[in-house]
Amino acid sequence: MAFRIALSGLEAASTDLEVTGNNIANASTTGFKESRAEFADIYANSMIDVSNSAPGRGVRVTRVAQQFTQGSIDFTSNNLDLGLNGEGFFVMQDADGERTYTRAGAFSVDREGYVVDHTQARLQVFPRIGTTGNLFNTGATTDLNLPVVSGTPRATTNIDATLNLSASETVPTVALDPTVAGFTFPPDPLSYNHSTATTIYDSLGTAHTATMFYRKDADNDWSAYTFVDGVNVTVNGNAAADIQFTTSGALDTSLGDVNALGQITFDPFTPSGGSAQITGMTMDYSSSTQFGSGFAVNELAQDGYTSGRLSGVEVDSTGIVFARFTNGQSEPLGKIALARFNNNQGLRQVGDTSWAESFASGDVQLGEAGTSSYGLLQSGALENSNVDVAQQLVNLITAQRNFQANAQVITTADAVTQAVINLR
Repeated sequence: MAFRIALSGLEAASTDLEVTGNNIANASTTGFKESRAEFADIYANSMIDVSNSAPGRGVRVTRVAQQFTQGSIDFTSNNLDLGLNGEGFFVMQDADGERTYTRAGAFSVDREGYVVDHTQARLQVFPRIGTTGNLFNTGATTDLNLPVVSGTPRATTNIDATLNLSASETVPTVALDPTVAGFTFPPDPLSYNHSTATTIYDSLGTAHTATMFYRKDADNDWSAYTFVDGVNVTVNGNAAADIQFTTSGALDTSLGDVNALGQITFDPFTPSGGSAQITGMTMDYSSSTQFGSGFAVNELAQDGYTSGRLSGVEVDSTGIVFARFTNGQSEPLGKIALARFNNNQGLRQVGDTSWAESFASGDVQLGEAGTSSYGLLQSGALENSNVDVAQQLVNLITAQRNFQANAQVITTADAVTQAVINLR
């Protein structure tokens, strides 16, 4: 019996050594969670046993329990490296539709633009609802795919012009009239007081240059001439828009061509060399002034853009994935789905630092980073293994001593057996 007891001890100590060795081997594995061998004694018991005199029957391994404590976060230079600080797992799905869960956030992009891990399983996100805003359908998940282009371009519909037209300027002596024969662009510099320009876009995303010339006609009264690619754009059939100011220098919305909102609306036009008409374009002068200081362009912004190519990806702490494009636009692609379980230690290990759902773990619960008990995401970072190498080395020594002690029991039992055999 002593042999069997000692053999069970050797087997338990050997398992402890294997678990400790596996922990040490994965001390640098991203997202790895250390394990701990747990044991229980074996005690033979029956109706006729005397409990206070029956010896034990050895030891057995009850389970190898994973320890899901937080690992330290190390920063990297890759925005698709994601570290999870707090509870949760990344949700991955392979080509066969099988889902796994991981804490290893070292992601990359495959040839088709999908965000994948080293096994080519695709990262799952909550899809965006509609084409505007940051609302996501948390009732379903989809593969995260990075688009090559930002989609259809947008024609310019509004130009926000915040200017100061100098009240100290005098009326030019040279006329500015684009309707006369022989007019050439740009006009004579003596025919206007100030000018500025910006880039606008038609519905095909073609860029055009819009140039504005401001001519003082009288005190508090100005004409604004707009040219697109050198061609005059009319306002109510007129070559220039009439803009007037109050004696305090503010825009007068009761006079001239501006509406109650301080905007002027241009007649529809087709840019020179273009095939797309621009309709309904307005110029917002509501914040413009006429003070005695010099001419100043405080803001000149427009809302159109051309198509663009992907230039970068950003992920915020709540898991929203933004794609940045060369046209200056930013578009949310989805929100990273996180998973949690009632019993993490019940998860089934499937290798590659991944786990699968099991009956013991309970059903998967999907959620968003930063809500309920889900952790927060850190882009450009990875979660290290939670293995404490110093503690594992101590465990290694302990397991070694246990193995040697059980081996000594076998040696002693063998000596006793030999002594019995040698009795005459």
